[in-house]
Amino acid sequence: MAIPLPAGIVHRIGPQPMDLKSGYPYWAIKNGLLRAFPPLEQDLRCDVAIIGAGVTGALVAHDLVEHGHEVAVLDQRDVGWGSTCASTALLQYEIDTHMTDLAKAFGVANAALAYGSCVDAIDQIGDVARSLRDVEFQPMQSLYFASRPRHRKALERECQLRAQYGIDVTWLDAPSLLEFSGIHAPCAILSAKAARVDPYRLTYRLLGRLANQGAAIHDHTRVEALDVHPRHVELRTSNGAVIHCKHAVIAAGYESEGFLARPLAKNRSSYAFVTEPIPVEALGVLETTLVWESARPYIYLRTTGDHRLVAGGEDDDIDIPARRDARVAMKTGKLLRRLAALFPRLAPHLQPSFCWAGTFAETEDGLPYFGINSRYGKRVIFAMGYGGNGTVYSMLGAAIVRATIEAKPHPLAELFGFNR
Repeated sequence: MAIPLPAGIVHRIGPQPMDLKSGYPYWAIKNGLLRAFPPLEQDLRCDVAIIGAGVTGALVAHDLVEHGHEVAVLDQRDVGWGSTCASTALLQYEIDTHMTDLAKAFGVANAALAYGSCVDAIDQIGDVARSLRDVEFQPMQSLYFASRPRHRKALERECQLRAQYGIDVTWLDAPSLLEFSGIHAPCAILSAKAARVDPYRLTYRLLGRLANQGAAIHDHTRVEALDVHPRHVELRTSNGAVIHCKHAVIAAGYESEGFLARPLAKNRSSYAFVTEPIPVEALGVLETTLVWESARPYIYLRTTGDHRLVAGGEDDDIDIPARRDARVAMKTGKLLRRLAALFPRLAPHLQPSFCWAGTFAETEDGLPYFGINSRYGKRVIFAMGYGGNGTVYSMLGAAIVRATIEAKPHPLAELFGFNR
């Protein structure tokens, strides 16, 4: 007998596919289709069924399998073909919400916990990446500069609080910033902990390894119904297959909100491009340093393993695919002009090779959502790594999901949960 949930929940029709990206995301072009995974054509049983085969679903599946859980991963698209392939994959401990602002909202202990956990998550992603070897993981620095003079005091307070709680940061005044980076700005925070990765390749390599180990990985498999029972969950696919599992994990990226009664985040669009390879001497400090700024929305930069520059930003509130599609060229032009002004020496090399746009979601407090939602009960766990550092959140969220399934405490469960 199914749990007596509100009407429409026991037999829940999953959300229709969203158009999540425009243009030509670099990672998909660079890597192509790395591996084919078969659609699910027959019933199966497992401990945990994960809806979503992007980087979040892959990291959750990896953590569960590492701890002895039998896992199935399902996606209605190709693996990694949602928001993962449109990600610029700057791996930062820095949350879009300042640590000082989190401290005001949740207390300084929780703010320090969130930031410190994100620092640790970068090392954890590095451990996973090194076990896969060829996913272009590279430790970096992160430079966060003040876009305007009036931002200086906020950045000073931010730097002091981070340092107070053991985060490795260096304060750069205007002359030091100019000498270090060539950027003319009032000041900056230089962080020792950051990294870059190829998110598409990371996702494929993880899920490929799990498939080789016996996990059931199925793309082009659309889950249409979610039936929650006291001791198990049944997922029903569009072709009639049924997955019987003890727990289901919703890791469907920005489509996850289609399973909820009300939206928890606001969908926006971000724009990006990647250049042709640039000589290392021209890149200078950018070869080893992620760059972003205090303005909102902000511009952000990183390099690739073959010395291309990936730039993103010019975010807007457009969530209509046709309008987003039409803006890619215009937004790329704005990003190019902004970059040329920031780094005049790079202007001759700023020739876009590919440009694209992608949907991303912002929560009000900048924190993600991982855990149980009261709409479904304890058998369904959500993994929604929303925010500017979604991959880092997903690394942390994988452990929260596992702790929830195993009925164990986790220090971030309340702060990243639905009842905060």
